[in-house]
Amino acid sequence: MFYNLTKRISKSIFNISNKGKITESNIQSTLRNIRTALLEADVALKVVKKFILDVKNDSIGKTFNNSFTPGQEFIKIVKKQLIYTMGSIKKNDHILNMSTEPPAVFLLVGAQGMGKTTTVGKLALFIKKEKKKKVLVVSTDIYRPAAIEQLEMLSKQALVDFFPCHKKTDSVLIAKEALKYAKTNFYDVLIIDTVGIMYSNIHMMNLIQSISNKVNPIEILLVIDAMVGQDAINMIEHFNTYIPISGIILTKIDGDARGGIALSIKYSTGKIIKLVGNGEKIYDIKYFEPKKIAERILGMENVLSVIQEIENKIDRSSIKKIKNTFYNKTEFNLYDFLIQLKQMNKIGSIENILERLPNNKIIPNDVKSRINDKLLKKFISIINSMTKKERMFPNIIKGSRKRRIALGSGFKVQDINSMLKQFENIKRLVKSVKKNGISNMIKNISNFFPNKLF
Repeated sequence: MFYNLTKRISKSIFNISNKGKITESNIQSTLRNIRTALLEADVALKVVKKFILDVKNDSIGKTFNNSFTPGQEFIKIVKKQLIYTMGSIKKNDHILNMSTEPPAVFLLVGAQGMGKTTTVGKLALFIKKEKKKKVLVVSTDIYRPAAIEQLEMLSKQALVDFFPCHKKTDSVLIAKEALKYAKTNFYDVLIIDTVGIMYSNIHMMNLIQSISNKVNPIEILLVIDAMVGQDAINMIEHFNTYIPISGIILTKIDGDARGGIALSIKYSTGKIIKLVGNGEKIYDIKYFEPKKIAERILGMENVLSVIQEIENKIDRSSIKKIKNTFYNKTEFNLYDFLIQLKQMNKIGSIENILERLPNNKIIPNDVKSRINDKLLKKFISIINSMTKKERMFPNIIKGSRKRRIALGSGFKVQDINSMLKQFENIKRLVKSVKKNGISNMIKNISNFFPNKLF
């Protein structure tokens, strides 16, 4: 989402980072480039003007810490203003409010097509996992076909309880009964999904208002697709005239949106982005942290956030099996290879992870071009089409077996050969670790991946 903005701003910042003195003349070009980058990212004009003015006023004629060069201090000023523009420097201002007698009621509202129902499922899993709470979800959307069934399916994926309401025809009554059920059964949190509406539809706005009045939610969260751009400002203001919006959930930030809306919402509406959806999977939701976003825009994103995301997605028991394979087992087989492929597939787009690292520009283009996430899924399908004996003893896989595996997996014999070649590369890598240690393996790792896996 912030790729182009990061590219433009980090380049402008780099040009001034070693300046010995900050003057209006030597930051003028940098500020002009930052202004252009923000406008091209679809940041609201009034926000851009305020941002540039604040950076300029904080920079010129100020005494700086002797530990940093003036150029480095300028970068700190830009970072601070980015944080203030997007939200609060206090992390607690962006977390969910649960300071109420259980159940804490979360009401999710939004226009049609914003990904609201999917976000309810994600939020339920997030609260259950992060807050260790007992969660109940309910849909009051009696207007969209299959909306209730969709949320029920998502609740099963999130392993949270679903309040059944398939035959009910009154949205307000559904919300009231769900709240009563949540209280009676000692739930910590009740998350209510609502109908997606055009924000100009007064009748539906009144319906959402009635639901809110009956359940008294601790949080009313407006779900917005990052792709809608500056129209989100009108959306927030209109919803807020009917119900007091307490925060924003911005979805699809992993897409092609230019990112300007994330920098415009707080200044334009006074509302804070609390969470962001950063993928299609049910666990792809996290708190919005202005500090980390600012660091990312400036090319300074903390690699720890990437590591944390990977740790949340991998299966630790599988990692132990992989470790056992590297150090104890005598023979690496396709069962072991399958475990590794599945863990890599869980992590998600390898290319996306590399792009988020602060020094991704130093990664050679030929290495980036060899990254192919689709190949992981292909190899997994191929191995799943093998017999137990073939997985245990890959050397028996010859012509007739390859043809049968190709037919079963839906791929060509050439694909089977490609997978087996990569398997042999990994097998040599394992032997290298056992013989020479992990450090020597890392030095020569590119030699093990000549094709398109990595």
